[in-house]
Amino acid sequence: MRAYSSIIKIRFILLLQYRMAAFAGICTQFFFGIIRVMVFYAFYHSTVTKAPMTYYQAITYIWIGQATIGMLPWNGDGEIQKLIRNGNVSYELLRPINLYNHWFARAIALRTAPTMLRAIPIFFIALFLLPKEYNMLYPPTWGALLGWLVTTVGALMISCTITNMINIFTLWSLAGDGIIRLLAAIVTLCSGMIVPLPLFPEGLGKIIQILPFSGLVDVPARFYTGHIPFHHLPYYLIYQLFWMIILYALGQWILSKKLKDIIVQGG
Repeated sequence: MRAYSSIIKIRFILLLQYRMAAFAGICTQFFFGIIRVMVFYAFYHSTVTKAPMTYYQAITYIWIGQATIGMLPWNGDGEIQKLIRNGNVSYELLRPINLYNHWFARAIALRTAPTMLRAIPIFFIALFLLPKEYNMLYPPTWGALLGWLVTTVGALMISCTITNMINIFTLWSLAGDGIIRLLAAIVTLCSGMIVPLPLFPEGLGKIIQILPFSGLVDVPARFYTGHIPFHHLPYYLIYQLFWMIILYALGQWILSKKLKDIIVQGG
């Protein structure tokens, strides 16, 4: 475990150096966040039909998604994919540690460091500096805050297992562009990044909420807003843990199968 914790620490510190990239990300996510909030403002103020979420719950959901977008597994680890393309992945195979766990540790740093750099400023702006109509809410209870924090950790674990899947599939395709484009579309739609999942048609929404992607944004955001009561936390923790174990075991199995007949390109 000490080796993996060291990998996380070193990689985390390295990623914190990309402050200009984080600033650009903050501007981008804030811009798109405002646009989406305006769309939902028009939607909520032009209908008399009662929505499954209140207006302020919906825009708070949006801001949480924008702040934590860096945690979504919409791409793989660029350095690992580069090693696979140029053949230097062979050096990774010589390390005296489990390759999947090594990549998993890197994924934890990849998903946390950029997210922290972006999330804190976005939360500050959305909570304190925006007009009331566009402002996100505080958590209604301490239980809501705790539920959000705990399920965000679960979302991170699911995200890292999916990130590893992208890295592993690059061993087959070399470029990895196909799986990245496919997963980017699936993740953003099914996690609630585009439209909060409670606003989906009932039948479709129930199907999407069974998939692991809803555990990335939807579950933490609905705990934060109080849309999911705190006493439901054990159920959603089991849900996140179930998918994390399934995806982790599947990734370990696929990688071990591939390493038996891996062909190194270049080098």
